[in-house]
Amino acid sequence: MKFAMIAALLTGFTGAAYAGGHAMQTVDAMDQSVENGVVSAENVVASQNGWLVVHRTGDDMKPGPVVGHAPLRKGENADVAAILTEDVAAGDKLMLMIHGEDGGMSTGIFEYTLGAKEDGPVRVDGELVMTVITAQ
Repeated sequence: MKFAMIAALLTGFTGAAYAGGHAMQTVDAMDQSVENGVVSAENVVASQNGWLVVHRTGDDMKPGPVVGHAPLRKGENADVAAILTEDVAAGDKLMLMIHGEDGGMSTGIFEYTLGAKEDGPVRVDGELVMTVITAQ
């Protein structure tokens, strides 16, 4: 029984790291079907209220246009579902990224456009907090 509890605790820390004394933010998602018009992340850890933003991306792994978003609460967020605002085909790469809720005109309204600072991407040690999946 103790072994199972320890294994469960260690599994909970998979993909987590520490930066500046704070638990690092993470996005955990797998390749998935998008036939229902939704992209999901199994788990997202955010250091502040914000957004899980779905960007198109390619082989260059640079964030492209936003094709969906969903609100995040500070802390751990399970089964976060973002409704897609554009058609996504099987084989398309999608970047699921944490964005903050700051700099905009309104709280609770996603105001980011590509390259803007409002509700922009969160970075830890200069790196975007994201993962890339392939639509099935």
